[in-house]
Amino acid sequence: MSRRPSSTAFYATLVVGGVGLGLVLGLPLVDGTLSEIHLGGGLAMFLGSTSGLAGTYAALLMVVMASRAPALERTLGQDGVLRWHRRLAPWTIGLIAAHAVLLTIAYAQAAHSGVWGEVGVLLRTFPNMVTATVALAIMVLIGLISIRQVRTRIPRERWWVLHLFMYVALALAFAHEVVLGPSFVRHPIAQYAWTLAWVAAALLVLTYRVGVPVYRSRRHQLRVAEVLREGPNVISVILEGRSLDRLAIAGGQFCEWRFLTPRLWWQAHPFTVSALPQPPYLRLTVKGVGDFTRALASVAPGTRVAMEGPYGAFTVHAQRRRNAVLIAGGVGVTAVRSLLEDLPLKSRPVVVLRAATEAELVLADEVEELVRVRKGTTHRLVGNRDEVPMEAIVRLVPDLAKRDVFVSGSTGFVRDAAAAVQRAGVPADALHQEIYAL
Repeated sequence: MSRRPSSTAFYATLVVGGVGLGLVLGLPLVDGTLSEIHLGGGLAMFLGSTSGLAGTYAALLMVVMASRAPALERTLGQDGVLRWHRRLAPWTIGLIAAHAVLLTIAYAQAAHSGVWGEVGVLLRTFPNMVTATVALAIMVLIGLISIRQVRTRIPRERWWVLHLFMYVALALAFAHEVVLGPSFVRHPIAQYAWTLAWVAAALLVLTYRVGVPVYRSRRHQLRVAEVLREGPNVISVILEGRSLDRLAIAGGQFCEWRFLTPRLWWQAHPFTVSALPQPPYLRLTVKGVGDFTRALASVAPGTRVAMEGPYGAFTVHAQRRRNAVLIAGGVGVTAVRSLLEDLPLKSRPVVVLRAATEAELVLADEVEELVRVRKGTTHRLVGNRDEVPMEAIVRLVPDLAKRDVFVSGSTGFVRDAAAAVQRAGVPADALHQEIYAL
C-alpha cells in the first residue's frame, strides 16, 4: 500500500545525497588535481575532473530513482521521484559534456596543440576513450529527444526504447571512469567505493524493475478476460488472475502493464486501476491516444499480461484532513473511481467530473453510486473551457479550503485546476495530483 511521503525521511534523503555529493567533489583534493591548477591546462583539468565527478554522481542518483524502490516512493512520493529524475537529467548530461570538453582543452593546453588535433590523440592513445565517446554521444542524443518540444513529436513507444539506451551509455562510460579518472587512478579505496555504489544501484534496478515484477506476474498469472467499450476512444480491459486478494494495491495507484502479444510485448505502459481487485478480476480503463493504447481494443481474451508496480501516492493515505474533494478531468476519472473505494462510509466526499461532452463522462454512473453510499455529492461539468471555467469547480465547494483536494487528468487540466484551488485557499500539502500524460 502507498503511504504518505515522510517529510523527515525526505530531509534525511537530502542530507545523505548532499553528503555524497560533498565526498565526490572532495576527490580532486585527494588526487592532487587542485594542487596542479597553476600548471599548463591545470584549471581546465580541475574543472573537467570536478564536472565529470558531479555529472556521474548525478547519473548515479538518477539510476537509483529509476529503480522505483519502495523506500524512495515512501520518502518522495512517485511524482516526486519522477520530478527529481527529470530535474537531474539536464545537469547530468550537461556536466558530463562539460567534462569531455574541458579535459580536451586541458590536454591541448598541456601539449601546446590544437583542440581538434588533441581529440584524435585522445581517441587513439587513451584506453576506453572510444567507448566513452560513444557513451557521451548516446547521452546527448537522449537529452535532445527528451526536450519537451521534441519528445511530444515522438511516439512514446520509440522514446521509451531510446531512453533505455542511457543504461548502455552508463555501462560504456564506467570503465573509462575507474581506469582513467584522476580521482580513481592509484586510489583503490575510492575505486572500490565507486564500483560498489554503481553495483548497488544496478542491483536496485534489477530487483525492483525486473525481479519483483517477474515474481508478481508469475504469482498472479494475469490474462485478459474481456475488453469493453466505455466511451469515445475509451475501453476497459478486464483482467483475470490468481490470488488478487493478496495484491497490495490502493485506489488511485497505477501499474506498468505489458501485454504479451507479438506486437505489444516489448512495451510497458502505465495505467491506473479503475476498480480495485474483486478476485479473480481486476479492471483497467484506458483512453486510446497512441498506437499502443489503440491496439488494446483488439487484444484477444486469454492474452497473458505482465505487471510492474503498483506505484503512486495518489491515495487516501496522502489525505491530511477529514473530508476530501476529488476532481477528475476526462480519463482522470479512473484514479478517482478506484480511490473512492478506499474512502470510508459517511466520509461525505465531493466529486467533480469534468468532460467536454456527456459521452466522455466514462464511469460516471459508477462514481455517483460510490459517492452516494458515502453520503457525498457528485457534480458533472460538461462543456469546453470557455463554457465551464475552472472557477466553476471552486464555486461548487464552499468549504474547499478545509478539505484535501485530489486532482487527476491531463497535464493542462491538472495544472489549471490546481492553480484554481490554490487561489481559493487550499494549501500545497492538501493538494494531491495525478497527471495522465504520455
